[in-house]
Amino acid sequence: MTKRHPGILLGFTLFCCVASASDTTDPVCQKISNKLASVGYEECADLEMKPTGHSSVDGMPLMIKEYPPLEQRKPQGRILLVGGTHGDELAAISIVFKWMHILEKHHSGLFHWRINPLMNPDGALRPRHQRTNANGVDLNRNFSTPDSHNGAALRYWKVKTYENARRYPGPYPLSEPETNWLHQEIDQFKPDVVVAVHAPYSLVDYDAPDRKNAPRRIGHLYKNLMGTYPGSLGNYAGIHLGVPVITLELPHAGIMPTRKQISRLWTDLVRWLIRNV
Repeated sequence: MTKRHPGILLGFTLFCCVASASDTTDPVCQKISNKLASVGYEECADLEMKPTGHSSVDGMPLMIKEYPPLEQRKPQGRILLVGGTHGDELAAISIVFKWMHILEKHHSGLFHWRINPLMNPDGALRPRHQRTNANGVDLNRNFSTPDSHNGAALRYWKVKTYENARRYPGPYPLSEPETNWLHQEIDQFKPDVVVAVHAPYSLVDYDAPDRKNAPRRIGHLYKNLMGTYPGSLGNYAGIHLGVPVITLELPHAGIMPTRKQISRLWTDLVRWLIRNV
C-alpha cells in the first residue's frame, strides 16, 4: 500500500459542518469528509457551522461559521472569509478549515468573523470536481458589477476567453443562488474586508479603490495585482462597493501548504488586518 503524505492531495476527505447544530449540517459534513482527505468528519463537525438559509443549485446548504464580538472588547472590524468559490481548488477549501480551528482556540474578539469555507459545494463534492457550479457557471464572474449589466461579462467571455466553458459568467449577473447568497451576505454583514481563498497562482491580489495598502506579502505568497474582470468578486466588492478584497492564491489546487506555511499565512493575514482595518 502506498503511504500518502498527510498534506498532499486532498483526494477524498475535506470538510464538513456540524452534527450537533441540526439535521441539515450533519449530512453536509459527511459528504465533505467522504470527498477530501485533509479535513475529517469530526474536524468539520466540531466547528458547529450553521446553515445560512441559502442552498446551492443542487440543494446543498451553504454553511457559515461566525466568531462574534465578545463582551469584553469592541471588535476592530468585520471580516468575511470565503473559500471554495471554484470547486476544483480543493486546497482553498481545506485551509479555511485549518484557520477556523485556529480561531476556535484563539478568537480574542479582535475581529468579528463570518466564514464560509465552501461557496461552491456542487462543484467540489461531485465525483469529478469542477471549477463551475452545477449550472456550469464560474461564480467569480457572476457578480453584479456596473459593467456586467451591459453584457460586459459575456462579451469578455466570448472575446477574451474564446468561450472557455470553465469561465462562463452565466446568462446574467447574479443568476446563481451561490452568488446571490454572497451578495446578500456582503449587504447585510457589511464587512470591512473580504478575504477570498483560491489556487493555484501563488500570489496575493488586492482590489480596492486605493491599492496603496495592498499587502506586499502574506506568508509565502507575494503581491501580484492581477486587475479585475467583469462580474468578479474583486470588481463587485473591491471596486464597486469600496470594500477591500484580499485574494490569496495558493500555489497548488490539490496540495496543501505545510503546517508552518498555513500558520504563517494566517499570522500575516491577521497582522495586515490589525494595521489596516
